[in-house]
Amino acid sequence: MSSPAQVDGWTPEQRADFERELIRRNFADYDGLVVWLSENGFELSRSAAYRHASKLKRRIQAVRNSTEAARMIAEAAPDDSDLRSAAVISLVQSELFDVMVSLQDLEYAEPAERMALLKEAAKSVLDTTRASTLQKESQSKRDARIRQEARAEAAEELTAGLKSDGISVELEASIKRILLGK
Repeated sequence: MSSPAQVDGWTPEQRADFERELIRRNFADYDGLVVWLSENGFELSRSAAYRHASKLKRRIQAVRNSTEAARMIAEAAPDDSDLRSAAVISLVQSELFDVMVSLQDLEYAEPAERMALLKEAAKSVLDTTRASTLQKESQSKRDARIRQEARAEAAEELTAGLKSDGISVELEASIKRILLGK
């Protein structure tokens, strides 16, 4: 098993500073970046900085591509039933499960570090579960509203047709009460 990248041993704040500087430099000027790192108390080779930058650039591009694809899909095929959200939540939950399993296999991590990582993963699972629950509640409310609107429309059509046949106001009210569940 290869050793972890040096950047992986940095605190989240240190890594964020490094990544902000990479972005500020537009993923270029690695010699200047190494000098900047050294001036800020970090020791990292030019090639290690480049490897991390390549991974970061790919992640950023993947997010941009996904965002653009989602925008295009939403414009081309509206999703009133919110099936895409349910699919995305399911995908995220699957990925989080894989991450949690992988965290159990971390051989080089200290127990406290593993615990912190597991805590963050568990929090993410909780967040996605909450999102899934909210999405299902929203879908349930939307379905109930659609059913109610369909019943109301059916009641209006039925009673309009029967009015022409001369039904009483009481019978019309009874039909609407039965169809609308009131």
